[in-house]
Amino acid sequence: MHLLPRDGVYFVEHMRELGALVREAAMAARQPVTPVRDQPLAQVARETAADTIYELDTHIDPVLEDFCQRWGRELPLVLIAEGIEDENGTEGMKCFPSGTAPADAAFRLIVDPIDGTRGLMYDKRSGWLLAGVAANNGSATRLSDITAAVQVEIPTSKQNQSDVLWAVRGRGAAAERENLDSGQSAPLVLRPSSATDIAHGFGSVVSFFPGTKALAAELMESISLRCGGGIDPGRPLVFDDQYISTGGQLYEVMVGHDRFVADVRPHFHQITQQPAGLCAHAYDLSTMLIAQEAGVILSNGLGGTVDGILDATSPVAWVAYANKSLRDRIEPVMVKFFAEHSLSAR
Repeated sequence: MHLLPRDGVYFVEHMRELGALVREAAMAARQPVTPVRDQPLAQVARETAADTIYELDTHIDPVLEDFCQRWGRELPLVLIAEGIEDENGTEGMKCFPSGTAPADAAFRLIVDPIDGTRGLMYDKRSGWLLAGVAANNGSATRLSDITAAVQVEIPTSKQNQSDVLWAVRGRGAAAERENLDSGQSAPLVLRPSSATDIAHGFGSVVSFFPGTKALAAELMESISLRCGGGIDPGRPLVFDDQYISTGGQLYEVMVGHDRFVADVRPHFHQITQQPAGLCAHAYDLSTMLIAQEAGVILSNGLGGTVDGILDATSPVAWVAYANKSLRDRIEPVMVKFFAEHSLSAR
């Protein structure tokens, strides 16, 4: 097991710099703001094994690669991200500076340059730069090895503020709200909800795309019935928010807006015997350390922990609970649901 060659604060500072550069490039790409029907940033640029790459993403790729080239000259690194490839055509991984062998890298950097492209490219909702750093343990490096993480909000065109969150393992999480006009910032409190049930609060089972919506609705109805005071169409007690951004969803739990979010699409695909569809990947969860350090409890939906290899394609199931009481109420319902669909707890 290797260790990081520098203190976690060093990596936070560099990832914050990367986040600011990506935010600036994404905001510049949107100018001037055009009607949605003429929105060039929503055009498909290419398809990868991990996801669809939209035109907005292509404005960020050179920023990411240039930054990693500069950082790599200081400390050789392996970058893991969707849409990149190394000199041999291996998708999802690239070493910096050019010519570095993976085994010679000092650390691994996993990045989602824009988590929430679909919302941001239509100027609907903020996206997020997500980045995490782990010691270089080769192809066996896992999410659980991430020691420092940063997420930076990429706001819509009508916003002039951006939230920045970061954490170093064992030192808690911190956040600031930056005013992009003045350059000033103020502390932002991360405080997950202390509610012990989901009544009159937000809670979601992810159902972004067709293919898993029926099971997601069935699971959400079951949770609402057993954990939210019943179901009354005339007087709803639980509210749903389908924020198409894993980092954005974790943020909503961290700041107390949402009580739980469950993204268990890999389990739904298993139940329906579908090929692995579009799910969260390790880069989507590269900042889960921040949520954990802020007090959010994470599970894989089957009673186990959230983990996975640091690559750009493996699916990851996750559930975020604002506190232990909520997990104690909701998780048994979820585990029972999956057991009834022949998925065992693990």
